[in-house]
Amino acid sequence: MYSMLVLLGLTALLGASEGRTDCYGSVNRINTPGASCKTAKSEGLSYCGAKASEKIAERDLGAMNQYKTLIKKVGEKLCVEPAVIAGIISRESHAGKILKNGWGDNGNGFGLMQVDKKSHTPEGRWNSETHLTQGTNILIMMIKTIQGKFRRWTRDQQLKGGISAYNAGANNVRSYDKMDIGTTHDDYSNDVVARAQYYKKHGY
Repeated sequence: MYSMLVLLGLTALLGASEGRTDCYGSVNRINTPGASCKTAKSEGLSYCGAKASEKIAERDLGAMNQYKTLIKKVGEKLCVEPAVIAGIISRESHAGKILKNGWGDNGNGFGLMQVDKKSHTPEGRWNSETHLTQGTNILIMMIKTIQGKFRRWTRDQQLKGGISAYNAGANNVRSYDKMDIGTTHDDYSNDVVARAQYYKKHGY
């Protein structure tokens, strides 16, 4: 009986930490203006901002849902919000819709998360758990670099900085307000966070 109680206690303890996705902050606590007009225009939209990010994320939702189980599995394994992974996937590859044989960016970016072959050796199939794990680990490495660089930022601010660094590198992040200057269309983290907030509302 005693050993059974100990076992139950251990199970409860393990269960409490299992499946966590908030080790690096949460997108819902981040204020973001959303997509720049340049990004919105490239998507054929006549309006900009968070509304544009949400519309783009909505267009990608059907394709994204094919990978929802995998995205959630990787997020829970690495303690990163699945919504953040989905936001990056939407921004990088429109959930795979714009890739040719798994490649984008003129053959330099691999997979759903567009791992840059010039900086990393791509792992796994382009839409596999192995690929998502690699991409998310690159994101975590960026977040940790930002944590070391800006120790006084909140975890949520460091998360946003890590998302920006995923696109343009940690050296490009010099201040919180201007972290996206130098990223693609100067809005990478603002757009990804807004898309991630949309995916959060849709079960990611």
